Amino acid sequence: MTLLLDGDIRMFLSLFLVFGLGIIGGYIFEKIKLPKLVFYIILGILLGPSIFDVIDDTLINISSYLRQIALIIILTRSGLSLDVSTLKKIGRPAFLMCFLPACIEIIGITIFAPLFLEIDYFEALLVGSVLAAVSPAIVVPRMIKLMDEGYGNEHKVPDLILAGASCDDIFVIVLFYSFKHMVSTSSFNAWMIAEIPLSIIGGIFLGIISGFFLVLVFKYLKMNDIINVLFVLSLSFGMIALESFLKPYFLVSSLLAIIIMAMVLKKYKEEDAIKIKQSYNSLWSGFEILLFVLVGIATDINYAISKEGAIIFGLIVIALIFRSIGVLISILATNYNFKEKLFIVISYLPKATVQASIGAIALSEGLTCGTIVLTAAVISILFTAPLGAILMDNSYKKLLIHKEE
Repeated sequence: MTLLLDGDIRMFLSLFLVFGLGIIGGYIFEKIKLPKLVFYIILGILLGPSIFDVIDDTLINISSYLRQIALIIILTRSGLSLDVSTLKKIGRPAFLMCFLPACIEIIGITIFAPLFLEIDYFEALLVGSVLAAVSPAIVVPRMIKLMDEGYGNEHKVPDLILAGASCDDIFVIVLFYSFKHMVSTSSFNAWMIAEIPLSIIGGIFLGIISGFFLVLVFKYLKMNDIINVLFVLSLSFGMIALESFLKPYFLVSSLLAIIIMAMVLKKYKEEDAIKIKQSYNSLWSGFEILLFVLVGIATDINYAISKEGAIIFGLIVIALIFRSIGVLISILATNYNFKEKLFIVISYLPKATVQASIGAIALSEGLTCGTIVLTAAVISILFTAPLGAILMDNSYKKLLIHKEE
């Protein structure tokens, strides 16, 4: 069913429905203890071509750029939140939690996806890289709440989860773009393996340079907070453009560079970094609605509820089992007791933010597995986000040690 309206009216109506209904519905979902982003996806499905089809094509056409901006905001917030000293204090388990659960989950999907979905191993790696990230949108606010209430602080359980979840996203996003290149070129060689560490090294180098450049700018140019935020955003856009320009000659991960830049800024200009993070949090409030609604709009609901959708759901369940094994391996031979280990496993279940940011990219670039990748991302959000949130909210008092005990 398509709503026929003048172009301008349809565009403004689209924005009204996305933000107006998104804010109200998100508030209601939070009141009933469900993640608001689940409502945003449902809203997108309802407003999109699958059902009412009231969203203007212009908004859909620029959705890839909007998702890219949302990803920049996510990564900058991660860099400004990441505390390297905490990783050092916790040691080995924090380091392993940054990548091992994601790697084992990707291995599980790479084994089973070709059997169930009739895709090749490159495409299975791409699906795995989309599904493997834990959700900061679900996990971070809850870990901060636990620290404030004094739960799990004795063994630094919230700190472990916070640090691991932030690095986990970075690691998975770098892998996603590498696997996407393999799928799009339909080729694989030793050089493509070498490209991953080279792009990481290039991203770290670019991020350090950009970070110190920001430090100098903030030191000598006394700008107001809004201008500082705009400058950081513009520098992020510039690094993404630079990656595209350098691609034929030199490999650089601009997304990793954005995170490193934020980490350098936090270390050397902490006061400015805190203010920028607060502004980015406000920016995210709007982009979060837009991002998840756009993912819902792009979803083919008929495919999602088909036999293939049911198979993808089963694959996600298998992936969570592999992920949980990865978490348990990461925290072997530590001071955590059984209940704390169970809570850490639960905290690594929810998926949302990264899946919404990169889930539709394969489809927008015309890859044959694009529909499968996007459907897997949406089903994983709708299933694991409320599951993880509900389990964390209802178990932390029973599973974690309180500071007064």
